[in-house]
Amino acid sequence: MIGSDVIIKDVSKSFGDFRVLNNINLDIRKGEFFSLLGPSGCGKTTLLRIIAGFETPDVGVVMFDDKDVLPMPPNRRQSNTVFQNYALFPHLTVYENVAFPLRINKIPKEKIDPKVMEYLRLVQLEGHAHKKPNQLSGGQKQRVAIARALINEPRVLLLDEPLSALDAKLRQHMLIELDQIHDKIGITFIYVTHDQTEALSVSDRIAVMNSGDVLQIGTPYEIYESPSTDFVAKFIGETNLFDGIAVSVVKLGKPDKNGDTEYMVELDIPALGRVKVTTIDAIEVGQTVSFTVRPEKIVISTEKSPPRREDINLFHGMVDEPIYSGFQTKFYVKVTNAAAAAPVPSNSCLIRVVKQHSKYSDEGPDIEWKDSVYLSWSAADGYIVEVKK
Repeated sequence: MIGSDVIIKDVSKSFGDFRVLNNINLDIRKGEFFSLLGPSGCGKTTLLRIIAGFETPDVGVVMFDDKDVLPMPPNRRQSNTVFQNYALFPHLTVYENVAFPLRINKIPKEKIDPKVMEYLRLVQLEGHAHKKPNQLSGGQKQRVAIARALINEPRVLLLDEPLSALDAKLRQHMLIELDQIHDKIGITFIYVTHDQTEALSVSDRIAVMNSGDVLQIGTPYEIYESPSTDFVAKFIGETNLFDGIAVSVVKLGKPDKNGDTEYMVELDIPALGRVKVTTIDAIEVGQTVSFTVRPEKIVISTEKSPPRREDINLFHGMVDEPIYSGFQTKFYVKVTNAAAAAPVPSNSCLIRVVKQHSKYSDEGPDIEWKDSVYLSWSAADGYIVEVKK
């Protein structure tokens, strides 16, 4: 790998009385595609600007490999930044925009042309070298900005919401191209975004941020399947999130090879009734926990099938709203509490269910508004997010 490890230790930053970053600690690995993900105002761009050298933290350390870079100006840090507004020179051609960093660094003229063309080929713009920025599409402008940021061969590329100005289809296309560029050059990418789909698609690891704190660091799979807080569960994709009280806890078998013991926990959730969930956390009877199950983990059917196993949760409800979107349908289902004689009151939470249309013609009768339906999911497909104090 030709990138750098980026180590952030105990970094805090305030603007006046407003605390933007609270004691941030991150170890970003050499050659990694690492995303800082969170809502607007969470501190992710401020953290990126500190790494780049455009802001100075109140306290803390930023290191590239084993070197403290805080005393260095941005141009000495072996990093470059790609901004969401492109920051191209409008009076220069594509070629001259990309060549600009080389000219600033007084690279000999005979070396500039082959290197510029090399990086224009990397971003597939060699046929547009003599155009001005106003003759390019948004995606092409962003590729020029990426080529210009890469041509000095930084060890770290910082990307501040670089695709946010593009439309949805172009954004998805550019995301794939960005991932391919990362694979080709192998340096460290630190990518700031508020779009969880972007982060899940391309990242090796993600740091989820909110209100100046890092809430969870993990792979896209870990972040999505095992959220560490209610905020992460709700922010990453869609989910059904409920509070419940543990009414029974049963140990399942021996510890696995990692030393983890699995438990079957039965929760009493007021809006649903009794729900089974497996966990490796030591939950105690009487504890209040938050429970989540993703919409795509739930099976929806108009026919009641008896549970095949003891760990299957089965509930009856009525379709309150079906939303068709081509490749899938999302259902909002009002559930009947198994312990009650009447449907759940109208102020209760609806359960969201996503049904993929993988074999549409073979899926049986369409499920429509007001249909009576059955929802089921395995205990292993639910997840206990937090233990409440």
